[in-house]
Amino acid sequence: MSYKSLDAQDFLVSADSITAPCWSNYTPILSTMFTSSTQLNGTSGNYFLNVYNLDPSTDSSAEVQFNIAYGSKFGSGSQPYNSAYPNLSPTRTIYGQFRNLIYGDENTDFTFGSGVSAVTPTRQDFYAITIDRTRYKQSLFPGSMNLTLYSGSQQLNLTDNSATTTTISYCDAGRVYQIVSGSNGTPISNAYNGYTANSGSYGLFLPDIGTIILNASALDLTYANGGINLQTGTSTTSYNPGKLFSTGSRGFIDSTTSVSASSFQLNSQETITSDFVFCRARNGEFNYTENPSFISGSTGAVVYDLFVNNPTTYITTVGMYNDQNELLAVAKLSKPLKKDFTKEALIRVKLDF
Repeated sequence: MSYKSLDAQDFLVSADSITAPCWSNYTPILSTMFTSSTQLNGTSGNYFLNVYNLDPSTDSSAEVQFNIAYGSKFGSGSQPYNSAYPNLSPTRTIYGQFRNLIYGDENTDFTFGSGVSAVTPTRQDFYAITIDRTRYKQSLFPGSMNLTLYSGSQQLNLTDNSATTTTISYCDAGRVYQIVSGSNGTPISNAYNGYTANSGSYGLFLPDIGTIILNASALDLTYANGGINLQTGTSTTSYNPGKLFSTGSRGFIDSTTSVSASSFQLNSQETITSDFVFCRARNGEFNYTENPSFISGSTGAVVYDLFVNNPTTYITTVGMYNDQNELLAVAKLSKPLKKDFTKEALIRVKLDF
């Protein structure tokens, strides 16, 4: 076994970004969606709904892809916890949770950007689409969101505006982009740059926490005004998440279970940091070995005279040690590398972390 100290120039740190589809089995586009009828028609269906890739009532391998939650500043849209306090309800709790997560302030209202005026619309309710944590690795990939919503026979295509954003905005939840009408991170070219005329953007895209906030006011607009006529309800039995998922021919799909025409495309992103170590074996190095087949154990002499002036070894493993001579990492070569005085070797070891 031979040792050699590494210099600073033998190390190189590199970071690569890896993207992959969010949905189960690396499906690039979620074209069929299902919900649980029990949850949809239950009390929690007023404010929360899981969405699966397969029918959970008939297929045990169904997995949650994302969930839809409805939040209201004044607690409308769901039954109150206590009838004596009508404004304290799960929808109000959801509003407060996302407000604290995104803004870090319990007194800040949700605001959505405006494409044509300096006025930033402030809204009291929203729909939160939270991607299941097992569906993505580090974060969502800006520009990969393509969400199709329906308004009768018309389609509303939504994306984030990351492709045209020159200055990235940040909040307590990390990066934040506006959701606009368009595709692949680029707004459509119209008078409002992908926004609505009076309700601002369609929501917020928060890639670092895997969350999409949809502006309920924008979705409630008619298709002619940029919405899908969602008709978000304020009664205690409005079942608003179910409306977004499917109500007649509005929302994600146009039936209570699934439709082949639905479309939700989204990729995840992960930054892999790699440490490259360049191990150099010069012509005069690593030509001898302590292997018993090479040196006599009794005399310490080279067993074969041919190896006295022309030794030959085969490199199979590179071990990385610290200054205390502790083994930290081992790199195995795909095949033995022949080494003698006429050859030099450069072995690149890649450490991912």
